[in-house]
Amino acid sequence: MSWRSGLRKFPRNMASAALVDSNVFISLTRHRVDPARWLGSRFEDIYTCGMVRLEVLRGMKNPRERDAMAAFFNVLCHVQTDNKLWEQATELGWELDRRGRTIPAQDILIAACALRAGVPIFTADKHFENIPGLTVIPFPNP
Repeated sequence: MSWRSGLRKFPRNMASAALVDSNVFISLTRHRVDPARWLGSRFEDIYTCGMVRLEVLRGMKNPRERDAMAAFFNVLCHVQTDNKLWEQATELGWELDRRGRTIPAQDILIAACALRAGVPIFTADKHFENIPGLTVIPFPNP
């Protein structure tokens, strides 16, 4: 089964909302699948944060595609990263480290954003499952 046919298994409107991790955007664009169309048919509200935007846009080579993706990010529900969120992410990272669960700092920040918004995270990264209180919607890693 091809990766594209595997994508068709995801039901439309599978959740009302989710914060979409950068690896989902990157996988979709690498496989020439329009993230706006594909994600828009599966979620009523799509959340993002500055860290996801940074991770996705910094790696895009084609300026026109990068501009289109930036425009898409501009219309998503954006979780602000104020000082309070940084404090929450720092505390979360500290607690996870004490439990022996080392997670990249950028993913701790992304998780804190999803927790703040009260939405699950749609991701291919399994380590998000180690974050207490965070619901994970798994995305297949091709």
